[in-house]
Amino acid sequence: MSVVVAIKPSARKRNAKVGRLVFEDGTRHAFESRAAAERWADDLSAGDGHVWVASAHPRDDGDADCYLVSRATNAKLEAAYDKRRRRLRGDTGSEQESLGGEP
Repeated sequence: MSVVVAIKPSARKRNAKVGRLVFEDGTRHAFESRAAAERWADDLSAGDGHVWVASAHPRDDGDADCYLVSRATNAKLEAAYDKRRRRLRGDTGSEQESLGGEP
């Protein structure tokens, strides 16, 4: 049995090894089993951004059985976005105050 794993952009962006792999060998990789694909993902995650193998949705029409994915977030940037969004809305109640109620 062959398992085809397609690399999603989130994994490529989060993990430099995956980015190099996509550049050198493309976005689709075949493995003898799901377990072999998961070992591959674990090896890629060692010392870099965490990636894992997720099953493709049953209604997915692509030729991949699974996807190599990651959660490509940057908490500092997301927090900055929320702060900027509050400021643009004119939300002045977001200022920190001491326990006594004074700024």
